[in-house]
Amino acid sequence: MLLPEIKEREYRFKLALRMVLPIFALVIALVFHTFSTSQETLNTSFYIESILILVFSIYFIFYLIYKGFDTKIIDSVSKAFTREYIYEYLKKKIKTSKEYTLILLSVDNLYEINSRYGIKIGDKVLFETLNWIVEYLKSKDIYNISVGRIKGGDFIIGVHGDKNRYKTIIELMCLKSEEFKIDDIEIQISGVLNDITFSKDIDYLIENLFELQDKNKSSKLTAKYIDEDINPNELEYSVINAIKRKDLVIYTQTVFEKEVEVFKECFVKLETEDEKLLHQKNYMKILDKLRLMGNYDLIVLEKVINMCTQSDGNKFAIQISPTSLRNSTVLTKIKEIFTKNECAKNRIILLFQESEYYPRVDKFNATLQQLRSLGVLIAVDRLASLHTSFLYLRDLDIDIVRFDSYYTKNSDEGVYKNIISGFNVMAHEKGLKTWIKMIENQNCYTLAKELGVDYMQGRYLAPLEKIEKKRS
Repeated sequence: MLLPEIKEREYRFKLALRMVLPIFALVIALVFHTFSTSQETLNTSFYIESILILVFSIYFIFYLIYKGFDTKIIDSVSKAFTREYIYEYLKKKIKTSKEYTLILLSVDNLYEINSRYGIKIGDKVLFETLNWIVEYLKSKDIYNISVGRIKGGDFIIGVHGDKNRYKTIIELMCLKSEEFKIDDIEIQISGVLNDITFSKDIDYLIENLFELQDKNKSSKLTAKYIDEDINPNELEYSVINAIKRKDLVIYTQTVFEKEVEVFKECFVKLETEDEKLLHQKNYMKILDKLRLMGNYDLIVLEKVINMCTQSDGNKFAIQISPTSLRNSTVLTKIKEIFTKNECAKNRIILLFQESEYYPRVDKFNATLQQLRSLGVLIAVDRLASLHTSFLYLRDLDIDIVRFDSYYTKNSDEGVYKNIISGFNVMAHEKGLKTWIKMIENQNCYTLAKELGVDYMQGRYLAPLEKIEKKRS
């Protein structure tokens, strides 16, 4: 039996006692009162008290029964703790423990299982997978596991001790799970862990686990930045203050077309009060979480427009969130900025990417056309890696597409060369310009020219240049 099921039984038993004991106490009090006041005759007060006790008892019982059904601590599918209960449970454990570790275990292919075999099979997979995980941990002398279902196929487990004690166990379990099947259905399990040395805030800990999971799933995210070790509270504080002060540093890298400079891509970092730089990969999720992405995009745009006014005809490309473009308030401000600054016409490229396809694509396309009518060039990033980039190439009226850097790194392999060539032809047939980045050597540069890619960028062609560091 899982620990959540044991806790559920304890809860129900305590609830039953809460129902019975007050009533039992009232009955004892009534009997004592009756015999102490009159052993021979019963007066009217006895009957009044009896009726009041009966009414109160019935109300109290029904209230507790309703409360019992309303309060749920076990997920009905997996038999793990519910998200609400596991959060409260882990908060108490973290508060009273010197060493405590949280483990995120996920059934990565649950969506595929639900789609292919049905939701009932998916529910069975969740239940049996959790039992398999618990039995495996028991075999490693880890008992009474506090486990809760956060969402979908994601489970959080809390255990005493630091993460180094459990790291090898979880890695081995994920390897062993490659052989795990339920009714001949392959189950893909992944896991990450962190302990309270990172933070004692349960929300930050769990958010960090999902970030670690995303990084593990992406083979391209190999670099680590010093900012990852910053306390999450301090990181949020630094981001909020940098946005308030509009304090950022912009670097640019020149993009070429046939050895001629055509524009510069801008790379933005936030600067803290103590002049430390925050990399985009560390603060972007915080901007989304705090609903500051629109403010950030507007600040960057204003800074780059100012660069346009101070330069002689230079064009600049900046990354922008597609959610900002679809936000009516932010969009209105963007259009006002371009309307007031004629010098920026045909000199700004807005580059965006997103992992999920926006279903109201006609409305999105109309928004982009409004910006294009103001002289803004629109570019879609990470073509050939994100399926949405291909769909936007097909469905949106844009100006430029940029290939994912993965293909630049592996462009010497024939299959990747053919992929770049194919997408390049498709883009040109639609009248779009193509763009490739991270050209690091002569071979990549020569190949890009052979394939007919329009715009080329990389350290082999031009270094990063620090352009601006100003506070508004």
